[in-house]
Amino acid sequence: MSAMSAMSAMTQPTHFHTTEFTHTFQQIVNTYGVPSYKELNPAFFTSVTFPFLFGVMFGDIGHGLLLLTAASALCLLPPSLSTTDIYKHRYLLLLMGLFSTFCGLIYNDFLSIPLNIFGSCYNFETGHRLTPQCTYPVGVDPAWYLSV
Repeated sequence: MSAMSAMSAMTQPTHFHTTEFTHTFQQIVNTYGVPSYKELNPAFFTSVTFPFLFGVMFGDIGHGLLLLTAASALCLLPPSLSTTDIYKHRYLLLLMGLFSTFCGLIYNDFLSIPLNIFGSCYNFETGHRLTPQCTYPVGVDPAWYLSV
């Protein structure tokens, strides 16, 4: 085997330069497999899709605000005061709290209690619409929590 064919059989090394923000998302990607040489790195897409899908799954205003507050405190904390490993993942936690709060607003859910902020477009006793033009401004109409 010639030296040229031996070099072509070797796999090229893969190295990704990461920042404080992208480090955690690159670790998530590497858990499932390191991208090959000249292959698209999915860490960029993971930085949005992973926290968003967590928010869709978790979706609660109260719990999301707790997570968002704790992550915001970690982000504002000077690095010299951080002694835990969780500090490295503060941006992931911040996005997860943000998307969870957003999806909680869409679901009208606060600490697992349905919210009735704008009233309902339906009569709860009969199940009929109150007016034909009625639309719920934000999120899910509270009448849907009564459906089984």
